[in-house]
Amino acid sequence: MYIQYYKERSEFLKREMEFKTYGHGGPVCLAFSCEGGRFFDWEDRGLVNALGFLIDAGRLRLACADSIDGESWLAEGEGRARAEMQERWFCWLTRELAPHVREACGLSKGEKLLTAGVSLGAGHAANFYLRRPDLFCGAVCLSGSYTARGWFGGYADDLTLRNSPADYLRLVSAARLKEFTGPFLLCCGQGPYEGGFLAETRAFEAALAAKPLPARADLWGTDVSHDWPWWQKELAVLFPRMLDALAAMKAE
Repeated sequence: MYIQYYKERSEFLKREMEFKTYGHGGPVCLAFSCEGGRFFDWEDRGLVNALGFLIDAGRLRLACADSIDGESWLAEGEGRARAEMQERWFCWLTRELAPHVREACGLSKGEKLLTAGVSLGAGHAANFYLRRPDLFCGAVCLSGSYTARGWFGGYADDLTLRNSPADYLRLVSAARLKEFTGPFLLCCGQGPYEGGFLAETRAFEAALAAKPLPARADLWGTDVSHDWPWWQKELAVLFPRMLDALAAMKAE
């Protein structure tokens, strides 16, 4: 498997940030770990290997991003400072990291990225697609949290709303809806530690369908827990569906 590691300074975050890419061909997916996660989690926790059959075949590439959740979603202290840190991270990803990934992977001007994530990372993936459909063309979201409300201890402002897709989705205009070119694939188990995430997945699927935006939620069994081994299995099922959907769109 072709793997590249990067460590570069971000002007938005005023520090060096790390990420890795995997694969040599196919659509590129920007991937997010769970809350507080790092860029190496997808590799260390087996998600890269779970998608190895697609990556090795040149059907998919991953770009695994670092997070600053410990200074925003998981931090203590004043809400505005935490929200501003989250927004600076969003700007790093969309204005610095995404262009670099596009260049490193040799994408043409019209090619967009996919997004994917687990747990809070699923909320990040949905947020990036909904806010920047000019950059992204689909999202794979596992066991997701799609609202900022519980993470910021009840604090809310314009920036927390911008990063809370379940809350701002109702504000998306009809004109904006035409910009979305690919599907949302949601998945959640119904077993241990999935309770709140299951409720958010159901609510988010309903909100997407009401717009309407193409969305599909797979709800797995009561033995399926909020954990990496199950996310490995879910990704191996959902990503071929996403790639098939993108191929069908191109063929139309």
